[in-house]
Amino acid sequence: EAKSRGLDLLPISGFKSKTGKGILAEVDGKKIVIGNFALLSSQEISITGLTNEADKLESEAKTVIYIGIDGKLAGIMGITDTLKDGSIAAVKRLHDMGLQVAMLTGDNIHTAEAIAAQVGIDRVLANVLPGDKAKEIKKLQAEGHVVAMVGDGINDAPALTQADVGIAIGTGT
Repeated sequence: EAKSRGLDLLPISGFKSKTGKGILAEVDGKKIVIGNFALLSSQEISITGLTNEADKLESEAKTVIYIGIDGKLAGIMGITDTLKDGSIAAVKRLHDMGLQVAMLTGDNIHTAEAIAAQVGIDRVLANVLPGDKAKEIKKLQAEGHVVAMVGDGINDAPALTQADVGIAIGTGT
């Protein structure tokens, strides 16, 4: 996008992706951290000063992304998934079939519950890292549930395999 707008991009070095948390890199000699609260905390970057703004974004069903530069909080942004057309009707149809619908997500609990309320989802499992999704499915199965998992395939392979039925949607994102 930057190139299409004619903006100059600075070289990036030391890029590291932290699955389910965010990224770290060095840009123009500055250490950049972009990600969730856990990632910034692990880098000892305090979010003090923007907690009210972060709470407001979460209450609007947005996932808060924090931006740190050289060990200090530089900003936050809120991102959200838009509901796909037919989501509410699909959940209603599953309920009409007597099925319970759960959402398993890496999003924070506030964002997840706001989305779940919009769609009519029964159960929310939030703050789940991609590598832990299969464990959460095992817990549901241990409760006696037969689990069908729908995932976009990005980091979902172990959970899709653990589920009694795994459904990968290639363009789910």
